[in-house]
Amino acid sequence: MAALFSLLAQYWWLIFVFGGSIGAAVRGINAANQRRADRRLERFRLKQQTKVALAQAKAQSRAGELKQRREIDKIIDEHDQTDARWFGYELDLATLLDFPMMTDLREPLTVEFHRAKRRADLLRPPDPEALVGDHESQVEYRDAVHAYAIAFDVCEAEAKRRRQSGFTAREQERLVRAQRLLRLAMDGAATPSERQSAYAKARKELDGLIVLPATARAELERQIAGQIEA
Repeated sequence: MAALFSLLAQYWWLIFVFGGSIGAAVRGINAANQRRADRRLERFRLKQQTKVALAQAKAQSRAGELKQRREIDKIIDEHDQTDARWFGYELDLATLLDFPMMTDLREPLTVEFHRAKRRADLLRPPDPEALVGDHESQVEYRDAVHAYAIAFDVCEAEAKRRRQSGFTAREQERLVRAQRLLRLAMDGAATPSERQSAYAKARKELDGLIVLPATARAELERQIAGQIEA
């Protein structure tokens, strides 16, 4: 230690020669350390910003999916409600004869209604979840359902306005008889033979006037056949 102090005492003047260089080196080291600290702080800040952005994007995605599901549910509900209104005619043959235009495919409005229904049914997804995230399919299905509902409204309004006015007096009489016979054919209290006979006569009255919907016709025939077999 004494030797070191002796050496420093002899060469103290070197401090003035190399002092600036040593100071610059120390300042350089401090600046480098500060830059490294700043870079670490910037990387941390960027990571935190990325985490926040990802969390916000995820939350927005969930909110967007929920909104889409609500919209899809509304479209499907409109589809179901329009179907239910149509089934009110299709499954009640006696009522249908009050408004025969609903199944008269000679009428452009009726053709348009049935065409719109087929398109909406075709575009309806088996699983509503399949439409989530598929904006193009959502819009296509939504527009098809709206077109179906509007076409049904227009056709129904015209059918109610006309009722049976598009038929001659003799044809209207046949429609009335067919209504009476169909009500008997759908009457569960009637005997199987009465129902079967009434249905056959009703079909004869309607021959050349109206084609009964296939779904309702098949269901009524199934009921009659089931009663006969029982």
